[in-house]
Amino acid sequence: MSRSANVQPQATAAAAAVINQTGNQQYQQVQQQQGSQPQSRVHMQQMQHQEQKQAQKASKGTNGVQQGSNGGYSSSNGSNNGGQVVGLHYKIGKKIGEGSFGVIFEGTNLINGIPVAIKFEPRKTEAPQLRDEYRTYMHLIGIKGIPTAYYFGQEGLHNILVIDLLGPSLEDLFDWCGRKFSVKTVVQVSVQMITLIQRVHEHDLIYRDIKPDNFLIDRRGMPDENKVHMVDFGMAKRYRDARTKKHIPYREKKSLSGTARYMSVNTHLGREQSRRDDMEALGHVFFYFLRGHLPWQGLKAPTNKQKYEKIGEKKRTTPISDLCQGLPPQFGEYLRRVRNLQFEEEPDYDGYRNLISSVLDDIGATADGHYDWMDLNGGRGWDYSINKKPNLHGYGHPNPPHHHQRRARTSQQYYQRHHSHQALAQQQQQQQQQQQSHQQNLQQAQFHQPAGQYHHHTAAAQADGNRPLPNLPDGNRPAARYQQRQPQQQDQLQGQPQTTGDPVCTSQHQKPDNLSADSSRGFCSKFFACC
Repeated sequence: MSRSANVQPQATAAAAAVINQTGNQQYQQVQQQQGSQPQSRVHMQQMQHQEQKQAQKASKGTNGVQQGSNGGYSSSNGSNNGGQVVGLHYKIGKKIGEGSFGVIFEGTNLINGIPVAIKFEPRKTEAPQLRDEYRTYMHLIGIKGIPTAYYFGQEGLHNILVIDLLGPSLEDLFDWCGRKFSVKTVVQVSVQMITLIQRVHEHDLIYRDIKPDNFLIDRRGMPDENKVHMVDFGMAKRYRDARTKKHIPYREKKSLSGTARYMSVNTHLGREQSRRDDMEALGHVFFYFLRGHLPWQGLKAPTNKQKYEKIGEKKRTTPISDLCQGLPPQFGEYLRRVRNLQFEEEPDYDGYRNLISSVLDDIGATADGHYDWMDLNGGRGWDYSINKKPNLHGYGHPNPPHHHQRRARTSQQYYQRHHSHQALAQQQQQQQQQQQSHQQNLQQAQFHQPAGQYHHHTAAAQADGNRPLPNLPDGNRPAARYQQRQPQQQDQLQGQPQTTGDPVCTSQHQKPDNLSADSSRGFCSKFFACC
């Protein structure tokens, strides 16, 4: 299933299944658009097979995604919306956005015209996730609130994943609503999120990356356009065996996985995650929606590790009563319950939903399906053309928070590297000057040495095939040693006895007892000022 050749039949079968569910009525509409008369279901499947062959031929040509000069992707035909065909019958549309893992495009299924989202990921990325995400989608296929994955394969230098196209994320809607949701909206959203996590847990998986960016509503005009969906299963993990239901063992000293702002306290402590950690992370998201921020946001530290430690410490030491101050106490009770769960204990999903839903009775509201984002733009609801924030289907924001600060830090780092290169060049230049000065001093010293000593050095060096004055690279010991031993050398040249420092070679170039000879040079293995 890791290769496109293995995945394509499944994708084709999935597409055919979608059409078979719609029946002859959908086929008649397609034929009317093409100007022909309705045919039988068998003929419809034959036409599908022919369209798939044509799409496959088109994808084998010059079509494909090419890396553009702007860091994004551009089509080979130069059109703005691509027009290429990938995965047999998925036409690439406009680019939605770009995140930390890759790029995402809108697309269209050429067989049935259904809009899709197409994720692109470099095949040589350090942490590939699309293959695992596709497998998880196939494991959860048919669950309401989980998008359908239609295709995974390789296109050139990229992996691609095709899933249902959805609407904005809860983080997007939260921004558009002034970074605060009403209690009624939070209650309705919370109940749906608990249900989605329960469905994932019932299929033997834990999510491990709870955050508002990964919960999306549907597209405008869809029957469930305001219902919450769940995407991005790249970090999902089995917590029990599917057949025996045996739970994974408890471990410690685990690396962090998830988003630090919302992850559980046990995750900060390096403990193995289970269902309780997903439920606790949900509670942190609920308070994020109610308060607009969390007490452990904005903490500063020199390194990410220290920052995560400070966030975890703040979570442990912040009383739940402080989090819940001025808010319905049911949310505090929810967080208290899930934090007291044991590692293998099954969460009380029904009890949590009833607890959260009781808030509506206290405030005199009902779960009528009306949300804060439906009042945006004068009651018209959210609109991409006005709100201008693309949905990346779990890839994260194209311009994450504080991106301007990161750009400033990047510029500062560039200038620091630039100045460090200048300093290195100056240091190398000084070393070259010192080496040249060293050679000149040696040449001058040879004229003042006794003739026998000078000829002895020259003859010994020439006999061994070495130069009398080796031109060694910068930073080697002779030049540095000369700078340190220059006063001693002057004493030796004047015939004064040597009393301090390391042992030096004599005029007969004898080897001291504590040094080994280096026959490759003809000199002592330890360089002296006179050598």
